[in-house]
Amino acid sequence: MSVLVYTESEEGKFKKTALEVASYAKTVADQMGTTVTAIAFNANDTNVLGNHGVEKVLQVNNSSLDKFNANAYANVIAQAAKQEGAKVVVISSSADSKYLAPLLAIDLDAGYASNVVEAPSSTSPFTVKRTAFTNKAFNNTTIDTDVKLVGVSKNAFGVHESSASASVEEFSANVPEMGVQVESVDKVTGKVTIADAEIVVSGGRGLKGPENWGMIEELADVLGAATACSKPVSDLGWRPHSEHVGQTGKPVASNLYIAVGISGAIQHLAGINASKTKVVINTDPEAPFFKAADYGIVGDAFEVVPKLIEKLKEFKAQQ
Repeated sequence: MSVLVYTESEEGKFKKTALEVASYAKTVADQMGTTVTAIAFNANDTNVLGNHGVEKVLQVNNSSLDKFNANAYANVIAQAAKQEGAKVVVISSSADSKYLAPLLAIDLDAGYASNVVEAPSSTSPFTVKRTAFTNKAFNNTTIDTDVKLVGVSKNAFGVHESSASASVEEFSANVPEMGVQVESVDKVTGKVTIADAEIVVSGGRGLKGPENWGMIEELADVLGAATACSKPVSDLGWRPHSEHVGQTGKPVASNLYIAVGISGAIQHLAGINASKTKVVINTDPEAPFFKAADYGIVGDAFEVVPKLIEKLKEFKAQQ
């Protein structure tokens, strides 16, 4: 009857989202008077999960699952949930988890609530708070199926330490035949990714050309942030499409989002509304982004950003 949590990892290392969903699962387990069991695929340091409330780890060691496959992962997680008798299964709201969620819900005959931002207000009936209308509103959703599947929004619940001693058991699942094979994965290395970033610095057409992107990257480097861009910028080929954020690009739920030279089209705002604090730098005081921003600077980015970088460096030097 434990709460089962799927903890995402990459190249054997747990992602930040894995620790966040483990923290969430621990809170749910405490409400229900039970424990947390995690399932991990080819992960190395499973002990870290114990620091976030996990008491048992089902370790899947199978080289055919090194690369994510939604059908296979959903099938294996469902097997674990049935073995453990889990009535609540917790996953993240990452792109991979959103892909496997409907498949897992079907396998478990479970009701699925996505974009959950808080611990359940009630476990009987099981009721959670979710974002709606591209993060413009909230709703309270009750899941009345026997098994509940919960997708936790990034950076919504946070990572919380809750010391426990996690035992590790090898889980020998029946891995289904995979119809789609991943041959290779290309990814940026050595930089903070948009998916994991707590701070994102994003640039738009106001930067006038790709040759001016150095200051965006320098600001991001000072802040330990990921770099991003608006759709027109990626369409023009100034930046790779992997950096395009917005409703038609990657959604962003960072703690701090800095928009430089971005007017704030509705599609862009829809994709970044979940960010907690939004800062805008733009020469146009009538830019739509200012209506959505927590802080705004009306000014030339080529003057404001270098001064901001200078002040941030001075502040960090004093720490």
